[in-house]
Amino acid sequence: MRIAVVAPSNQLSREAAAKVEALVRERGDSELFVHPQCFLSAGHFAGTDDQRLQALREVMADPAIDAIWFARGGYGSNRIAEAAARDFPDTARSKLFMGYSDTGFLLAAFHKAGLRVAHGPMPQDSLRKGGEQAVSRALDWLVRRDSSALEPRLQPPAMAFNLTVLSKLLGTVLEPEFAGVELLIEEVSEHHYRIDRLMFHITSNPNVRRVARIRLGRASDIPENDPPFAHDEQAIVADWCRRSGIELGEPADIGHDSANRVVPFGRFAD
Repeated sequence: MRIAVVAPSNQLSREAAAKVEALVRERGDSELFVHPQCFLSAGHFAGTDDQRLQALREVMADPAIDAIWFARGGYGSNRIAEAAARDFPDTARSKLFMGYSDTGFLLAAFHKAGLRVAHGPMPQDSLRKGGEQAVSRALDWLVRRDSSALEPRLQPPAMAFNLTVLSKLLGTVLEPEFAGVELLIEEVSEHHYRIDRLMFHITSNPNVRRVARIRLGRASDIPENDPPFAHDEQAIVADWCRRSGIELGEPADIGHDSANRVVPFGRFAD
């Protein structure tokens, strides 16, 4: 299997790239191509919008590439997602796309367009504590479709998003169909009052109200609120699910951490 890494948002660190390349060589079950675009810099982004889009479309068109692995999150994939999902080459239909966090914009757009996508760890995660295990888990799924890499209690069809990304894509051309979907959510570095506001917006959406259930993953690195908000993330999500008539499922094993699990979108599982 040949896996291409592109950076639709922020720049991939060379240290992370080197760690992942070494791991792939040690495994010996795949070949990794880290696109030079991953190391470009245009202010906040890994190159200009045009450069990031061009690199993505290049690997989408390459028949020798079996999977496209988004390098990292940050911010920026929404700026190219609509264009990337429009008039894509037929070769893209045979590929698997993986990422999470900000790249949820692309996962939503590509899934809506009929491509195979999965939420899962990315190369930049190699720099986290326990990052090698996270990257290995992603490769286990990309290369071997190892079911042990999956979120263990999935009830497909499923989707997984960062809460802020999900809120921001609702009402846009990227918004997928949620009817009957098990929707997994996670968050990082947001105050509890902001999580509450995000849940108000998300559960007010008529499309989201058609999900089978919502399952909350980990909300990490939550700043202290002054005064205390009085409700934690579990209570917040439970409250808005109750208000909107959405079933609240059991906790999900996803998050901005090395324990993050793979969630294939839809019914795709092999």
